[in-house]
Amino acid sequence: MTKAQLPVAPDVEAELERIARRYKAAGGVGINVLNLIGGKAENLLEKLPAPVRKELDRATVAALEYAMTAAHASRGRVPDQASWLNSAASAAMGAAGGFGGLPTALIELPVTTTLLLRVIEGVAVEYGFDPELESVRFDCVQVFSAAGPLAEDDGSDLAFLATRVALSGKAVQAIIQRVAPRLAVVMGQKLAAQTVPVLGAVAGAATNYAYTSYYEDMAHVHFGLRKLAIDADVRPEDLNRRLAVKMKALAKA
Repeated sequence: MTKAQLPVAPDVEAELERIARRYKAAGGVGINVLNLIGGKAENLLEKLPAPVRKELDRATVAALEYAMTAAHASRGRVPDQASWLNSAASAAMGAAGGFGGLPTALIELPVTTTLLLRVIEGVAVEYGFDPELESVRFDCVQVFSAAGPLAEDDGSDLAFLATRVALSGKAVQAIIQRVAPRLAVVMGQKLAAQTVPVLGAVAGAATNYAYTSYYEDMAHVHFGLRKLAIDADVRPEDLNRRLAVKMKALAKA
């Protein structure tokens, strides 16, 4: 290979700056959702009936288990879609789920989770990662560990970008059990928004749109860092620390 043919080394600082700005902007649409339903994220869960709050972890685990199977199986039949089409489909699902209140919202939960996982897998493919590999599928689920779009996040918590699961026969359950508690809070906020009287269908569409946009951005952050680590031959942990510094600087700007 001649000098002219050598791959160009990535500008690590420029890439980290781009990733940091995407991370910072990711949850912005969630604020519009809160304005729509007239509440605060921390108060949404209180709107759910106590029995539903108790069952939220179990329902989220079931939704993730369903999504991991369904999202992967669908790849051979349905190609990855454009970002706007994913958002439109997700909004339609949210509207349908919110139209009937909590019962239909609970039915819609695993379907939306599957769509979100397919969106995340599609981003992985954009960066050259193969969802057929177990390690990549686990990375896709790991993206759900990011705080949801209705949560305030200054970008300092980047643990979800670095943690890994040892590949074993129990690896799938291990990552689902670790991710589920945080995702349960996120999905509980979504369900609560969909139960708002009169606005249920509108709030359902808006929250699903926000969630699809948010997790797509988080997937770009996650796999963008993974690819940068490979291309620049830098440890992921080092990139995460440098990204955290940039996120704090952006938060103060």
